[in-house]
Amino acid sequence: MLPLEDSLQELAALAATAGLDVVGEMTQRLHEIEPATLIGPGKVEELKAWRDELKADIILFDSELSPRHQRNLEKLLGDEVRVLDRTALILDIFAQHAHSREGALQVELAQYEYRLPRLTRQWTHLARQAGGAAGRGGTGGVGLRGPGETQLEVDRRTIRERISFLKHKLEEVRRHRSRYRTQRRRAQIPVVSIVGYTNEGKSTLLNALSGSNVLAEDKLFATLDPTTRRVRLPGNKVALVTDTVGFIQKLPTQLVAAFRATLEEIEEADLLLHVVDISHPNAREQAEAVEQTLAEIGIHDLPTVVALNKIDRLSNPGAVRAMLADFPHSVAISAQKQLGLDDLLVKMRQELFDSAVAVRARVPNRRGDLIALFHKSGVVQAEEYGEKSVLLAGRLPARLIAPFRPYLEPVRGRRESRSAANGD
Repeated sequence: MLPLEDSLQELAALAATAGLDVVGEMTQRLHEIEPATLIGPGKVEELKAWRDELKADIILFDSELSPRHQRNLEKLLGDEVRVLDRTALILDIFAQHAHSREGALQVELAQYEYRLPRLTRQWTHLARQAGGAAGRGGTGGVGLRGPGETQLEVDRRTIRERISFLKHKLEEVRRHRSRYRTQRRRAQIPVVSIVGYTNEGKSTLLNALSGSNVLAEDKLFATLDPTTRRVRLPGNKVALVTDTVGFIQKLPTQLVAAFRATLEEIEEADLLLHVVDISHPNAREQAEAVEQTLAEIGIHDLPTVVALNKIDRLSNPGAVRAMLADFPHSVAISAQKQLGLDDLLVKMRQELFDSAVAVRARVPNRRGDLIALFHKSGVVQAEEYGEKSVLLAGRLPARLIAPFRPYLEPVRGRRESRSAANGD
């Protein structure tokens, strides 16, 4: 977790990305949360006077607000004031930056799931907007109002229908991605997913490695939709490298759920390339936030190379050595200045093609292709045939783990060896 002052600076950067002008900030240390308004009554009055003085029309909270907190604060601060929390702000930024059909669907779903418990009578205009959109999707509209049904109930039902429609569409996206991944595995081209805190230089690194021109701006969440490029590795090897959405502390749960289809691309990767801004004063905390989010979405024990980026911004070379010691399997680079990229490509090749991972998999007899692949490309140390499955234990190159993942069983020390897959 970032220190308070740094978290507020990040909130200000998010506001700037959303196109807002920050005119001031206020903090309060709470011994306990005020049930009605989150902050104490005295602080609410202070905030109201401060808002009148600065002529602010939006109040941003770094902490997540419950629907009750938001409603009560807007009543106390005045009808002309909008009260938003970090989650609402991030959702707005994602809505601005989602350009693909898939990204737009995911963001819309997250927005509606955030909005639903916050509906009040003042939101009745949403019935026409959401109802029209739902009607285009074939899910019905406002014309289904029943006897005695209030406008608020119509709004809620219409949004629930839209949520159901969006989930159905995203399930189609997931199935399409699953078919694409199956074809990709058959081609046996390893896949690398770039992960990292937002604005760490992921898109710049993808451009540098692939010679492409993916949008790269000095803004939080400048790129949202995943982009995949072919990258040539030493030894005439090739990998597909995907730039994924950036992470951030307090990432809204609605976004994690809505972006399931995109995040599955990370889960199915053969290697994670974790980009860390080594020049940032909170580099370690940001890296931990990424690792925590990966754990929350169920991604564990994937082979990882850490790219310690932006070394050109450091005045103290000793900081690089200290960070290299802190992060296993790390390489110091500057994506913008193209420093250390050859070392990074060598490291990626070693992890994908040379390093062996300890594996214990119970493979169904019908998956003879996987059993043959294990024997051909891995080292089988133990094999037990059962009535419906074969238990295989040994080592596999990291890039071949993905198709075995549904059948893996716990094994002591997942990374058994740093040697080549031939067991030398």
